[in-house]
Amino acid sequence: MSNIMKKSFTSNILLQFTAIFCALLFISSTGCDESGPARVTIHTDFGDMIVELSDSTPGHRDNFLKLASEGFYNDLLFHRVINGFMVQGGDPQSKDAEPNARLGSGGPGYTIPAEMRADHVHTKGALAAARQGDRANPTRASSGSQFYIVHGKTWTGEELDNIIERSSHMTIAGFEYTDEQKALYQEVGGTPFLDMNYTVFGQVVEGLNIIDSIANVETQRGDRPVEDVKFSVSILH
Repeated sequence: MSNIMKKSFTSNILLQFTAIFCALLFISSTGCDESGPARVTIHTDFGDMIVELSDSTPGHRDNFLKLASEGFYNDLLFHRVINGFMVQGGDPQSKDAEPNARLGSGGPGYTIPAEMRADHVHTKGALAAARQGDRANPTRASSGSQFYIVHGKTWTGEELDNIIERSSHMTIAGFEYTDEQKALYQEVGGTPFLDMNYTVFGQVVEGLNIIDSIANVETQRGDRPVEDVKFSVSILH
């Protein structure tokens, strides 16, 4: 093999290695490696929450990671807070919003197809996608960016059974709570009447007390906190 051919061969090998190495770096930076489900940190004025995103809802997971990597969520507000229910954010119009601005209708300009699952329920700390109501949105597609984190309250087994009986979207699907799910609702709490109606795509695994702090802030008309509660999202892996 001539020196020119050897140099060309060596150069091609280096280029291929570089391409593979860069691809691996990209996969690692977006949280799609093999170290387990992707995790993000939601930084708030009250502290950090670590959220594990579900691999069973890939559309919502990948979209959330994409927006976080782009800095979409930087310095947005939890613009809707209801104690005993949930805290909601992700409206891009909330960034630097005026105190009396009406919030909750903003987004990235697209929706995400629903990924509701019987094994993803609204226990405390569940991360779920906000959406428009059924009349305007019969397929229950999710907002492209707005989400909520469940606060909720505790429920008895009888109350959970009654919720299923009264909820057509549950009875039609033949939905039933597992013993584990019932135990979580009884011990940790949540908002079970939202189950099988909104897509749950993650769970707070560290910092549940931060939800309590946010849920307890003073709010004004429209459930917006009197004093802004900002947050940002960064990818852990």
